Amino acid sequence: MFVDDADRHAYLATLREVTRERGVVLHGYALLDAEVWLLVQPAEAGALSRAMQALGRRFVAAVNRRHGRHGTLWDGRFRATVLDERTQLLDALVHVETKPVDAGLVAHAVDWPWSSARHHLGLARDPWLAEHAMLWTLGNTPFERDSAWRRRLDAGLAPARRRTIDDAALQGWALGPPDFVAAVAERAGRPATRRPRGRPAGRAAAVPR
Repeated sequence: MFVDDADRHAYLATLREVTRERGVVLHGYALLDAEVWLLVQPAEAGALSRAMQALGRRFVAAVNRRHGRHGTLWDGRFRATVLDERTQLLDALVHVETKPVDAGLVAHAVDWPWSSARHHLGLARDPWLAEHAMLWTLGNTPFERDSAWRRRLDAGLAPARRRTIDDAALQGWALGPPDFVAAVAERAGRPATRRPRGRPAGRAAAVPR
């Protein structure tokens, strides 16, 4: 997806444009070699889809011109999950910013220049990133919050937790407590979490003899 750093700069510049134009707030990101992870908050229904469509159209056109190629870079439509910010956002941001570590690109999240980690550690400034209110719960001063965030990134997430977030993003399952997931399912008109395996409780099964 990215041949070199010029491609990564071009992607971030385009991402800034389309999120601003389409009303999508960006809280975190990580650019890997073959995929991108974003933590975003769209202002209205449809805003994220419009932003991603514009991003793909503009970035792919620029990359194709630069490298003399044709076609698309994307393997189908983007994948996404919806999450409860009170209970899931901080883990989701850790998940995004430690993706380069999980992929074996660096030993520590702070060492990867193509993510929002350095911004949240106070080592760089991305003025287009929006600080989510949940980050302010980590400390009363910028130093306290930066130190707390470094500890969370260094600790990472348990493998089972990472799989849960990955699965939710790939399958479109909601992340949150049961009442949140139920509300998402009602609004979407479809299941918002994986159905339990096995027969539903209270149903009889006929066994042929």
